Amino acid sequence: MSLPLPLALATRIAPVAVLATAGWALSSGPLAAAPAGHTDATTTGASATPSAPSASAAAATKTFTAAPAPCSAVTPGTVKSLVPGAKAAGKEIPSTDTDARRTCSWNALKGYDYRWLDVSFELSDSDAAAEKTYKDRLTEKSGGGVVPGLGDAAYSVVNLTTEDKQQTREGVVLVRASNALVVITYNGSDFESKKAPGTDVINKGAIKAARDAVAALKGAR
Repeated sequence: MSLPLPLALATRIAPVAVLATAGWALSSGPLAAAPAGHTDATTTGASATPSAPSASAAAATKTFTAAPAPCSAVTPGTVKSLVPGAKAAGKEIPSTDTDARRTCSWNALKGYDYRWLDVSFELSDSDAAAEKTYKDRLTEKSGGGVVPGLGDAAYSVVNLTTEDKQQTREGVVLVRASNALVVITYNGSDFESKKAPGTDVINKGAIKAARDAVAALKGAR
């Protein structure tokens, strides 16, 4: 059965609309928890954009020249398992530069269970520039951990928030693969129990989507 979206859901959606208007879609949460030994953490921060290297250096290390189609980056099976009831096609967020930055979102309310998934690709001019951006973001994060075997480097953190007694748990995974960053945001709430899905459920779901997205990035090269 369905019910009107509560204030917590409206709050989650509003920032996305603002970001879409500006042609930019980043995660609303921090980064996501490690597969083992992680704890929920509340963190905030903003990304830093490094200066572009010389043209010769960029040309030598620019593995990816365009962001892949984000709504095709997650398999239909993954979308079905992580966002029950959502259309597999997803919805791409408008961007001012689709070669450098693209984002797709899926969300659905099935019964009282709500899920939201964002997949973003951000390209830098070189591996070094992407690595600097990745490290700059990590300096402002805490409570998560490294995700092994994913891209050149990956980190995740999970956060729990409560608004009007409604819990929402959100996981974010940040991956660097050569000169590209992949950012996954995955969250959920149960509007009947007012509880959020478990940390492990959100963390594993975000990492699963990240693995799909990194594979799509490499396949589009």
